[in-house]
Amino acid sequence: MFSGIIAVVGRIAKAEKRKGGYRLAIDTRALGLHDVALGDSIAVNGVCLTVVKRGKRSLGVDVSRETVRCTTGLNRPAEVNLEKALHLSDRLGGHLVAGHIDGVGKVVRFDPAGESRLLRVRAPAGIARYIARKGSIAVDGVSLTVNAAKGTEFEVNLIPHTLAVTTLGHLRSGDRVNLEVDLIARYAERLLRRK
Repeated sequence: MFSGIIAVVGRIAKAEKRKGGYRLAIDTRALGLHDVALGDSIAVNGVCLTVVKRGKRSLGVDVSRETVRCTTGLNRPAEVNLEKALHLSDRLGGHLVAGHIDGVGKVVRFDPAGESRLLRVRAPAGIARYIARKGSIAVDGVSLTVNAAKGTEFEVNLIPHTLAVTTLGHLRSGDRVNLEVDLIARYAERLLRRK
């Protein structure tokens, strides 16, 4: 489980194709790895992956073909948002993020809004119903508050801090992003369907 508060922007240094998917070598830069062990979970652009190799400033993770199919940005060298899994005693500054991507969205607009930026994303139709104004959403692993939602599109505001400490500041219209909707919305719908 994660919070959507990005610890550091790392870099996929190498994406080695393997029989079942890819092995990623991630340069973790300033992310402290003293408390990371083999088998631990780490969120890479919002995707929960298992640590299979560890160096002083690097991690190795395996990405299955299925994960590559239903996410974006995990099969090539690129900058990525990194977050270690939460401990039960950690502060929850964002919202509960599982690291299980619901779909890939497409950036429709990325416009200046004072010192901030307004990000509009088109979500897949199957998950758009879970996105609500003032609700939470994770975009490439970053916990954000939805400002507006209409049809399959939603808007979020990115403050200067978020732009500076995540990969979201580099987005452009047409880019694809990993989306995870709020866990509560999915469970609430399932419970209501049973009635």
